[in-house]
Order: sequence, then C-alpha cells, then structure tokens
Amino acid sequence: MTPFDTGAPVTLPAHVAFVGLPGSGKSTVGRQLARRLGWTFLDTDHVIEQRMGLSIREFFEREGEAPFRDLEQSVIDELTLETSGCVLSTGGGAVLRPANRARLLDRSYAIYLHSTPEDVFRRLRHDQNRPLLQVADPLARLRDLYSLRDPLYRESARFVVETGRPSVSALVQLIAGQLESAGLVQVPRG
Repeated sequence: MTPFDTGAPVTLPAHVAFVGLPGSGKSTVGRQLARRLGWTFLDTDHVIEQRMGLSIREFFEREGEAPFRDLEQSVIDELTLETSGCVLSTGGGAVLRPANRARLLDRSYAIYLHSTPEDVFRRLRHDQNRPLLQVADPLARLRDLYSLRDPLYRESARFVVETGRPSVSALVQLIAGQLESAGLVQVPRG
C-alpha cells in the first residue's frame, strides 16, 4: 500500500492541490510539479490578486481578512470545479473555511506540504509580503498558525508530505512518483 492509497477506486484527478503554512513550498513545488506533469499551474493568491487589481497585503489593509476569505472561497470553488489538468497552490489560510476544506478534499488530490514553524521562519524571516507575519514575533505567530491550522490541513488533504530538508526537485520527484505509482497520473518521460 502506498502513502497515496485511499482504498477507493482510482480515477485520474482533474488536478492536484497543495495546502500548508505560508512558506511551506506550495507555489515552488506546485510550479515544478505542473511542469513535470505537463499541466497548468495556478496559485489561488495570484488569481485573487489579478481579480482585485492589488496585492493581498493591500487588500488586507483596506478591507480586512473576512472579505479576503470570501473571495478566496469563491476562487477555490471555481478552480476546483472548472479546472482540469492543473496543479493548484492555495493560500496558507484557505483551510480556515469548512467549504474550502470540503472542496479541496472532494474535488482534488490535495497534498499537505508539512513544514515546522521553525523551518518556515527560516525561509520567510525577511519576507515583507505576508500580511499575517507582519508582527513583532513572527516565529510565535507561525507557531500559533501551525497549532490552529495543522489539523485543518490534515483534514483537507489526502496525503501529507514532510518537506524537512529535501530539495524542491527531490520533493517533486517524490510526489510525482507516488502519484504515478498509485495510478493517479502518468508522468511524462524525457
């Protein structure tokens, strides 16, 4: 039994979606996995920014988190329903809404890129574009986010992949291989 074997009949996915803390590698790994599979890559945060015409940070400052989460839920609903042959990267807080968790689990092969708060802090400590981390103690904030969101990420995803220290290419290779060995995708050769 592979880590991706759910015991259910296997059907080819319309798409793969990544969930996890901000900075866990969802966009980076997702972009490379999409390239590897020959699929389209979409980052829900980028789709939202294009539709709003401003950055998420600016939107948070002007409108607050609740209106952003409403828009995020609408985009996730649309992309998980209409998009096929696609790798999706979701925002770190996408799992806060039960509707998003249900759509990610039911409509995609969602993968939780599990990173510790300390690993994420090392990656993001100089990033000024993450609104929820613009606080006096970002590591404490990441620990709080992890405590709240880890169970929600696990609820939303079919698979958990430990990011730890492997390179991005090693993670992509691992995920592509597992998806293929479970019969969920065919990875192009060459």
